[in-house]
Amino acid sequence: MPSGATSKLYVEEHGDGDPLLLIEGLGQGMWAWREQVPVFAQDFRTIAFDTRGTGRSPAPGEPYSIADLAEDAAGLLAGRAAHIVALSMGGYVALTLALAQPELVRTLVLVGTGAGGPHRVPRPAHVRKAFADALGLPLPEFGRRTMPFTFAPGWTERNPERFEEILAARLEYPTSYETIEAHANACYRFYSESHPVERVETPALVVHGDEDLIVPVENGRMLAARLPNARYVELRGRGHNLPLEDPEAFNRVVLDFLSRP
Repeated sequence: MPSGATSKLYVEEHGDGDPLLLIEGLGQGMWAWREQVPVFAQDFRTIAFDTRGTGRSPAPGEPYSIADLAEDAAGLLAGRAAHIVALSMGGYVALTLALAQPELVRTLVLVGTGAGGPHRVPRPAHVRKAFADALGLPLPEFGRRTMPFTFAPGWTERNPERFEEILAARLEYPTSYETIEAHANACYRFYSESHPVERVETPALVVHGDEDLIVPVENGRMLAARLPNARYVELRGRGHNLPLEDPEAFNRVVLDFLSRP
């Protein structure tokens, strides 16, 4: 059952079993996990929340960092060691948490993400331009123009009804431009630093789509190579937002990893 707001962030916990925390990407609230919560809650105490400034969580007035968001995640766990499934910016948060408080992290599932630093591969120029050109438009139009880039090329055209459902979920509690900027600035600071992910000994699964236009696949490959205890799965023909684009394949890969001794 929903547990309301914890530490000022809106959080829900569903199911029983070992804790499993879901951490979404830039500008996303818990709607990003709409295809995972009911499935994962069959086996785990599944914790979903709205990141700062998204959904039903308040937006701070001051700047914040990925480390601050990792502290948010730690607060939600309240001392519980959890499996963590994290997408994109959420992956930066999860890695930061694993480095700072490894006792809270049982396993890591890192999706469409990377470790920042000087070797990071940025998104293609045409994708950066599309997002920049859409800034300032009404939020529904911004979502309609930019969200197709978070899926594999052509996916939106092949799945128009699914796209409209996801867009509607995103717009139920739309994320402001102020929060999008705050999240982006936190990510840029993360990118500019080198992170010693070689120290993360937690068992990890790195999952990436080979047609990811937001965090190109080279970042996932490099991350998996640097983590000392990682398994890497690359999904062919898939884009960035794997939990929504292909939930059946994504859920299967994650649950297979979590079921291993």
